Amino acid sequence: MKHLLMTAALVCGLPVSGIAQDVTLKMGHAASSKHIFHEGMEIFAAKVDEKTEGRVKIEVYGDRQLGDDKELLEGIQIGLIDAALVSSATLPLVLGTAAFDALQLPFTVSSYEQMSDVLTSDLGDQLLATLEEKSIKGVGFVEAGQRHFLTSGDAVASTSDFAGLKTRIVPIPLHKATWEGIGVNPIGMAYGEVYSALETKTIDAVEINVSSVRAESLYDSAKNVTLTGHYFWPGVLMISDAAWQKIPEGDRAAVEAAGKEATAEAYALAASQEAETVAFLEENGVTISELSDLDVMKDKTKSVVETWSDKHPLIPEFVAAFGAGG
Repeated sequence: MKHLLMTAALVCGLPVSGIAQDVTLKMGHAASSKHIFHEGMEIFAAKVDEKTEGRVKIEVYGDRQLGDDKELLEGIQIGLIDAALVSSATLPLVLGTAAFDALQLPFTVSSYEQMSDVLTSDLGDQLLATLEEKSIKGVGFVEAGQRHFLTSGDAVASTSDFAGLKTRIVPIPLHKATWEGIGVNPIGMAYGEVYSALETKTIDAVEINVSSVRAESLYDSAKNVTLTGHYFWPGVLMISDAAWQKIPEGDRAAVEAAGKEATAEAYALAASQEAETVAFLEENGVTISELSDLDVMKDKTKSVVETWSDKHPLIPEFVAAFGAGG
Protein backbone atom coordinates (compact mmCIF):
# COMPACT_ATOMS: atom_id res chain seq x y z
CA MET A 1 0.00 0.00 0.00
CA LYS A 2 2.81 2.41 0.85
CA HIS A 3 4.39 1.85 -2.58
CA LEU A 4 1.04 2.50 -4.29
CA LEU A 5 0.66 5.79 -2.41
CA MET A 6 4.18 6.87 -3.33
CA THR A 7 3.53 6.02 -7.00
CA ALA A 8 0.26 7.95 -6.92
CA ALA A 9 2.02 10.92 -5.38
CA LEU A 10 4.65 10.90 -8.10
CA VAL A 11 2.04 10.62 -10.86
CA CYS A 12 0.06 13.51 -9.39
CA GLY A 13 3.15 15.61 -8.89
CA LEU A 14 2.82 15.54 -5.08
CA PRO A 15 5.93 15.54 -2.87
CA VAL A 16 6.71 12.10 -1.45
CA SER A 17 7.58 13.79 1.86
CA GLY A 18 3.90 14.61 2.27
CA ILE A 19 3.02 10.95 2.74
CA ALA A 20 2.89 9.80 6.36
CA GLN A 21 5.80 7.48 7.09
CA ASP A 22 5.89 4.68 9.65
CA VAL A 23 7.81 5.69 12.77
CA THR A 24 10.06 3.54 14.97
CA LEU A 25 11.18 5.00 18.30
CA LYS A 26 13.97 3.64 20.47
CA MET A 27 12.94 3.72 24.14
CA GLY A 28 15.51 3.12 26.86
CA HIS A 29 15.51 2.54 30.60
CA ALA A 30 18.17 2.16 33.28
CA ALA A 31 17.05 -1.13 34.84
CA SER A 32 17.80 -4.73 33.96
CA SER A 33 15.94 -6.23 31.01
CA LYS A 34 14.63 -8.74 33.59
CA HIS A 35 13.05 -5.90 35.60
CA ILE A 36 9.33 -5.18 35.75
CA PHE A 37 10.02 -1.77 34.16
CA HIS A 38 11.00 -3.65 31.00
CA GLU A 39 7.76 -5.65 31.09
CA GLY A 40 5.71 -2.50 31.51
CA MET A 41 7.44 -0.84 28.57
CA GLU A 42 6.74 -3.88 26.41
CA ILE A 43 3.06 -3.59 27.36
CA PHE A 44 3.14 0.04 26.20
CA ALA A 45 4.98 -0.87 22.98
CA ALA A 46 2.43 -3.58 22.14
CA LYS A 47 -0.47 -1.21 22.73
CA VAL A 48 1.07 1.50 20.57
CA ASP A 49 1.58 -1.01 17.77
CA GLU A 50 -2.03 -2.22 18.07
CA LYS A 51 -3.68 1.18 18.33
CA THR A 52 -1.73 2.71 15.44
CA GLU A 53 -2.07 -0.43 13.30
CA GLY A 54 1.70 -0.74 13.14
CA ARG A 55 2.38 2.81 11.97
CA VAL A 56 4.21 3.62 15.22
CA LYS A 57 6.55 1.09 16.78
CA ILE A 58 8.47 1.22 20.04
CA GLU A 59 11.74 -0.67 20.45
CA VAL A 60 12.61 -1.23 24.12
CA TYR A 61 16.25 -1.11 25.28
CA GLY A 62 17.06 -2.14 28.85
CA ASP A 63 20.28 -2.68 30.81
CA ARG A 64 21.26 0.98 30.51
CA GLN A 65 22.05 0.49 26.80
CA LEU A 66 20.91 4.05 26.08
CA GLY A 67 22.15 5.43 29.40
CA ASP A 68 21.20 5.79 33.05
CA ASP A 69 18.28 7.95 34.17
CA LYS A 70 20.26 11.21 34.10
CA GLU A 71 21.73 10.46 30.67
CA LEU A 72 18.33 9.47 29.31
CA LEU A 73 16.76 12.70 30.53
CA GLU A 74 19.55 14.85 29.13
CA GLY A 75 19.42 13.03 25.79
CA ILE A 76 15.66 13.18 25.48
CA GLN A 77 15.58 16.93 26.18
CA ILE A 78 17.82 17.70 23.22
CA GLY A 79 16.33 15.05 20.95
CA LEU A 80 19.29 12.66 20.90
CA ILE A 81 17.13 9.95 22.49
CA ASP A 82 13.63 9.25 21.16
CA ALA A 83 11.93 7.99 24.28
CA ALA A 84 12.56 6.62 27.76
CA LEU A 85 11.15 5.32 30.98
CA VAL A 86 12.75 7.26 33.83
CA SER A 87 12.17 6.90 37.57
CA SER A 88 9.97 9.78 38.70
CA ALA A 89 12.34 10.46 41.61
CA THR A 90 15.02 11.66 39.17
CA LEU A 91 12.87 14.27 37.43
CA PRO A 92 12.87 17.03 40.08
CA LEU A 93 16.65 16.84 40.42
CA VAL A 94 17.59 16.73 36.72
CA LEU A 95 14.71 18.67 35.15
CA GLY A 96 13.55 20.84 38.05
CA THR A 97 10.00 19.46 37.71
CA ALA A 98 9.12 19.69 41.41
CA ALA A 99 5.58 18.37 41.00
CA PHE A 100 6.88 14.79 40.56
CA ASP A 101 7.96 14.76 44.21
CA ALA A 102 4.25 14.17 44.90
CA LEU A 103 4.77 10.53 43.89
CA GLN A 104 7.60 9.95 46.41
CA LEU A 105 6.16 11.38 49.61
CA PRO A 106 6.46 8.78 52.39
CA PHE A 107 3.38 6.84 53.50
CA THR A 108 0.83 8.81 51.48
CA VAL A 109 -0.35 6.00 49.18
CA SER A 110 -2.18 2.96 50.52
CA SER A 111 -2.29 0.58 47.53
CA TYR A 112 -1.28 -0.12 43.95
CA GLU A 113 -4.91 0.36 42.89
CA GLN A 114 -5.06 3.78 44.51
CA MET A 115 -1.85 4.88 42.79
CA SER A 116 -3.12 3.61 39.43
CA ASP A 117 -6.48 5.36 39.81
CA VAL A 118 -4.86 8.72 40.58
CA LEU A 119 -2.22 8.50 37.84
CA THR A 120 -4.82 7.65 35.18
CA SER A 121 -7.05 10.54 36.29
CA ASP A 122 -7.03 14.16 35.14
CA LEU A 123 -4.56 14.88 37.95
CA GLY A 124 -2.11 12.40 36.43
CA ASP A 125 -2.54 14.14 33.07
CA GLN A 126 -1.76 17.49 34.68
CA LEU A 127 1.42 16.06 36.15
CA LEU A 128 2.59 14.71 32.79
CA ALA A 129 1.79 18.06 31.19
CA THR A 130 4.42 19.75 33.38
CA LEU A 131 7.05 18.02 31.22
CA GLU A 132 6.04 19.94 28.10
CA GLU A 133 8.06 23.02 29.07
CA LYS A 134 11.10 20.72 29.08
CA SER A 135 10.45 19.63 25.47
CA ILE A 136 9.18 16.24 26.65
CA LYS A 137 5.83 14.54 26.07
CA GLY A 138 4.76 12.42 29.04
CA VAL A 139 2.43 9.57 28.08
CA GLY A 140 2.10 7.29 31.10
CA PHE A 141 3.62 5.42 34.03
CA VAL A 142 5.05 2.00 34.88
CA GLU A 143 5.37 0.83 38.49
CA ALA A 144 8.42 -0.98 39.91
CA GLY A 145 6.80 -1.70 43.27
CA GLN A 146 6.59 -0.45 46.83
CA ARG A 147 9.92 0.40 48.42
CA HIS A 148 11.23 -1.67 51.31
CA PHE A 149 14.57 -1.94 53.15
CA LEU A 150 17.36 -4.36 52.20
CA THR A 151 20.34 -4.93 54.52
CA SER A 152 23.53 -6.92 54.17
CA GLY A 153 23.86 -7.22 57.95
CA ASP A 154 21.24 -7.86 60.60
CA ALA A 155 17.60 -7.27 59.72
CA VAL A 156 16.01 -3.99 60.75
CA ALA A 157 13.42 -5.08 63.29
CA SER A 158 12.39 -1.72 64.76
CA THR A 159 12.79 1.94 63.79
CA SER A 160 15.72 2.36 66.19
CA ASP A 161 17.68 -0.19 64.12
CA PHE A 162 17.88 2.28 61.22
CA ALA A 163 20.25 4.50 63.21
CA GLY A 164 23.51 5.16 61.42
CA LEU A 165 23.13 2.53 58.69
CA LYS A 166 25.01 3.56 55.54
CA THR A 167 22.05 3.49 53.19
CA ARG A 168 22.01 4.09 49.45
CA ILE A 169 19.38 6.59 48.39
CA VAL A 170 18.64 8.41 45.16
CA PRO A 171 20.52 11.68 45.77
CA ILE A 172 17.57 14.07 45.76
CA PRO A 173 16.55 16.50 48.53
CA LEU A 174 13.23 14.74 49.24
CA HIS A 175 14.85 11.37 49.87
CA LYS A 176 17.70 12.92 51.87
CA ALA A 177 15.22 14.67 54.17
CA THR A 178 13.08 11.52 54.50
CA TRP A 179 15.92 9.20 55.42
CA GLU A 180 17.77 11.64 57.66
CA GLY A 181 14.50 11.94 59.58
CA ILE A 182 14.32 8.17 59.93
CA GLY A 183 17.88 8.09 61.23
CA VAL A 184 20.07 6.40 58.60
CA ASN A 185 23.30 7.76 57.14
CA PRO A 186 22.04 8.43 53.57
CA ILE A 187 24.54 7.97 50.74
CA GLY A 188 23.71 9.19 47.25
CA MET A 189 24.70 6.62 44.66
CA ALA A 190 23.86 5.67 41.08
CA TYR A 191 21.58 2.66 40.72
CA GLY A 192 24.15 0.75 38.67
CA GLU A 193 26.66 0.94 41.55
CA VAL A 194 24.45 -0.68 44.22
CA TYR A 195 25.43 -4.31 43.58
CA SER A 196 29.17 -3.71 44.02
CA ALA A 197 28.60 -1.33 46.95
CA LEU A 198 26.70 -4.01 48.87
CA GLU A 199 29.27 -6.63 47.92
CA THR A 200 32.21 -4.50 49.12
CA LYS A 201 30.37 -3.25 52.24
CA THR A 202 30.61 0.34 51.02
CA ILE A 203 26.99 0.54 52.10
CA ASP A 204 25.03 -1.43 54.71
CA ALA A 205 21.63 -1.13 53.15
CA VAL A 206 19.45 0.20 50.35
CA GLU A 207 15.84 1.31 50.27
CA ILE A 208 14.47 -0.50 47.25
CA ASN A 209 11.63 -2.52 45.74
CA VAL A 210 11.77 -6.31 45.80
CA SER A 211 11.50 -6.43 42.00
CA SER A 212 14.90 -4.69 41.79
CA VAL A 213 16.41 -6.93 44.47
CA ARG A 214 15.50 -9.85 42.23
CA ALA A 215 16.30 -8.37 38.81
CA GLU A 216 19.69 -7.00 39.88
CA SER A 217 20.57 -10.13 41.96
CA LEU A 218 21.18 -7.98 45.04
CA TYR A 219 20.25 -11.00 47.17
CA ASP A 220 23.72 -12.38 46.37
CA SER A 221 25.21 -10.23 49.13
CA ALA A 222 22.26 -8.84 51.10
CA LYS A 223 19.98 -11.32 52.81
CA ASN A 224 17.49 -9.34 54.89
CA VAL A 225 14.43 -7.45 53.64
CA THR A 226 12.22 -5.50 56.01
CA LEU A 227 8.82 -4.76 54.47
CA THR A 228 8.10 -1.09 55.11
CA GLY A 229 6.27 0.01 51.93
CA HIS A 230 7.30 3.62 52.57
CA TYR A 231 6.51 4.83 49.04
CA PHE A 232 5.96 3.55 45.51
CA TRP A 233 8.39 3.77 42.58
CA PRO A 234 6.73 4.95 39.34
CA GLY A 235 8.67 5.30 36.15
CA VAL A 236 7.48 7.91 33.66
CA LEU A 237 6.95 6.97 30.01
CA MET A 238 8.17 9.90 27.94
CA ILE A 239 8.90 10.86 24.35
CA SER A 240 11.15 13.68 23.18
CA ASP A 241 9.39 16.58 21.48
CA ALA A 242 11.43 15.92 18.32
CA ALA A 243 10.27 12.29 18.23
CA TRP A 244 6.68 13.27 19.09
CA GLN A 245 6.59 15.53 16.05
CA LYS A 246 7.61 12.56 13.87
CA ILE A 247 4.49 10.67 14.91
CA PRO A 248 1.65 11.34 12.44
CA GLU A 249 -0.79 13.78 14.00
CA GLY A 250 -3.63 11.32 13.55
CA ASP A 251 -1.80 8.70 15.65
CA ARG A 252 -0.83 10.87 18.61
CA ALA A 253 -4.11 10.37 20.48
CA ALA A 254 -3.69 6.62 20.03
CA VAL A 255 -0.22 6.75 21.58
CA GLU A 256 -1.60 8.71 24.56
CA ALA A 257 -4.42 6.19 24.95
CA ALA A 258 -1.86 3.38 24.84
CA GLY A 259 0.05 5.10 27.64
CA LYS A 260 -3.01 5.36 29.87
CA GLU A 261 -3.99 1.73 29.31
CA ALA A 262 -0.42 0.59 29.86
CA THR A 263 -0.34 2.49 33.16
CA ALA A 264 -3.36 0.60 34.51
CA GLU A 265 -2.00 -2.75 33.33
CA ALA A 266 1.48 -2.06 34.69
CA TYR A 267 0.09 -1.33 38.15
CA ALA A 268 -1.99 -4.49 38.11
CA LEU A 269 1.13 -6.41 37.06
CA ALA A 270 3.26 -4.92 39.85
CA ALA A 271 0.59 -5.73 42.44
CA SER A 272 0.28 -9.32 41.24
CA GLN A 273 4.03 -9.92 41.14
CA GLU A 274 4.99 -8.64 44.59
CA ALA A 275 4.02 -11.76 46.57
CA GLU A 276 5.62 -14.04 43.97
CA THR A 277 8.85 -12.01 44.08
CA VAL A 278 8.96 -12.17 47.89
CA ALA A 279 8.56 -15.96 47.65
CA PHE A 280 11.41 -16.12 45.12
CA LEU A 281 13.70 -14.16 47.44
CA GLU A 282 12.86 -16.42 50.37
CA GLU A 283 13.71 -19.45 48.22
CA ASN A 284 17.08 -17.83 47.55
CA GLY A 285 18.01 -17.38 51.18
CA VAL A 286 16.56 -13.95 51.93
CA THR A 287 14.81 -13.43 55.26
CA ILE A 288 11.62 -11.35 54.95
CA SER A 289 10.38 -9.55 58.06
CA GLU A 290 8.18 -6.65 59.10
CA LEU A 291 8.96 -3.59 61.18
CA SER A 292 7.62 -3.96 64.72
CA ASP A 293 6.85 -0.25 65.08
CA LEU A 294 5.94 1.01 61.61
CA ASP A 295 3.87 3.83 63.14
CA VAL A 296 7.06 5.25 64.66
CA MET A 297 8.72 5.29 61.23
CA LYS A 298 5.64 7.02 59.80
CA ASP A 299 5.72 9.67 62.54
CA LYS A 300 9.35 10.47 61.73
CA THR A 301 8.40 11.34 58.13
CA LYS A 302 5.23 13.40 58.66
CA SER A 303 7.09 16.71 58.69
CA VAL A 304 8.58 15.88 55.27
CA VAL A 305 5.11 15.55 53.75
CA GLU A 306 4.08 18.87 55.30
CA THR A 307 7.22 20.67 54.09
CA TRP A 308 7.11 19.29 50.55
CA SER A 309 3.44 20.12 50.09
CA ASP A 310 4.54 23.73 49.63
CA LYS A 311 7.00 22.93 46.83
CA HIS A 312 4.46 22.88 43.95
CA PRO A 313 0.69 23.53 43.67
CA LEU A 314 0.04 20.00 42.40
CA ILE A 315 1.65 18.28 45.41
CA PRO A 316 -1.13 19.02 47.96
CA GLU A 317 -3.66 17.95 45.33
CA PHE A 318 -1.95 14.57 45.10
CA VAL A 319 -1.75 14.26 48.89
CA ALA A 320 -5.50 14.94 49.08
CA ALA A 321 -6.24 12.51 46.24
CA PHE A 322 -4.21 9.78 47.93
CA GLY A 323 -5.94 10.54 51.22
CA ALA A 324 -2.62 10.46 53.07
CA GLY A 325 -2.53 6.70 52.97
CA GLY A 326 -6.24 6.15 53.31
